[in-house]
Amino acid sequence: EIASHIPIKFNNYLFLREIYMTEKILSRRDFLTKSAAGAGTAAAALAVPDVLQASSQQELATLIDLSKCIGCEACVYACQDANEHKFPEPQKPFPEMFPKRAKVSDWSEKRDVTDRLTPYNWLYIQRARVEQNGEEIEVNIPRRCMHCQEPPCAHLCPFGSAHKHENGITTIDADLCMGGAKCTAVCPWNIPQRQTGVGLYLDIAPAVAGNGVMYKCDRCIDRLEQGQQPACIEACPQNVQKIGPREEILKEARAIAEKTGAYLYGADENGGTNTIYISPVPFEKLNQAIEKGPGRPHLKPVKNTMANTDKLTLALALAPFAGITAALGKAYKKIKDITRQEDQSGEHENNNA
Repeated sequence: EIASHIPIKFNNYLFLREIYMTEKILSRRDFLTKSAAGAGTAAAALAVPDVLQASSQQELATLIDLSKCIGCEACVYACQDANEHKFPEPQKPFPEMFPKRAKVSDWSEKRDVTDRLTPYNWLYIQRARVEQNGEEIEVNIPRRCMHCQEPPCAHLCPFGSAHKHENGITTIDADLCMGGAKCTAVCPWNIPQRQTGVGLYLDIAPAVAGNGVMYKCDRCIDRLEQGQQPACIEACPQNVQKIGPREEILKEARAIAEKTGAYLYGADENGGTNTIYISPVPFEKLNQAIEKGPGRPHLKPVKNTMANTDKLTLALALAPFAGITAALGKAYKKIKDITRQEDQSGEHENNNA
């Protein structure tokens, strides 16, 4: 509440961070409630535009203003709470993989990890300490899927489980994904994360046909379908993020950059993404300062990976196969659901008898 009344400047970051660390003694839900209070009343009064609904044919983009982010992690916990029902519940012990070099990816006992991307943490705050205009400052960067306009994960998934929607959101269907991690390999930022012991591969050929399911941010597409904001945007006490039609978001971002001398990231990376960062610090400098590695994406310039002729040819070749695989997967899931319902109905009748 205090933070919401203080002008957000870079030299306020450390002070505001201290406020947050004091708040951290509260429970997660108590903190979310308090952090939202600074902007909650005004935000609740705003109607969510119809264009945000997932059925919209306009591509939606998110503007993330790094000059406003105090690193409080309200967005991180809001994301976890809103998407907890989608998180994997793996079966153990895991099937022995063949060949044995296939590595198990198990985050089920590390669900409280929030300093990187995991199957249970689709958004985290990446921190950079940099010197700007003779002053050391901390820049906090909310990181998640970039939702590319030409997503290689969707174009190159051999099972058709990754899909780009008309509104620009890219999702992974957990019912179809085999956990082969092709999406991570072709993603310029290696965003999707795998959890072993869940998914379709367990029913098909668990030793050789896969290794779990890949997970990443889906921009709270189910909330958008109900006319609600993504949870991270709704919970932010500093209005760091804004979602809307991509053309409008880009226009606003470029206007801010021209007026303030700020820098953009995501407008052109990988041929253009639907996540647009704006920062008063050059992204080259931020990239040098952030911790990078598995689950911690970089901020380097990225060329359009799908402009590669070989990848385009592969995408065209995979399209029919991926479509057939997806159709078979959906049919198999439907049969499985019917069988489960029949089993439950038979069990209910036996109990009544």
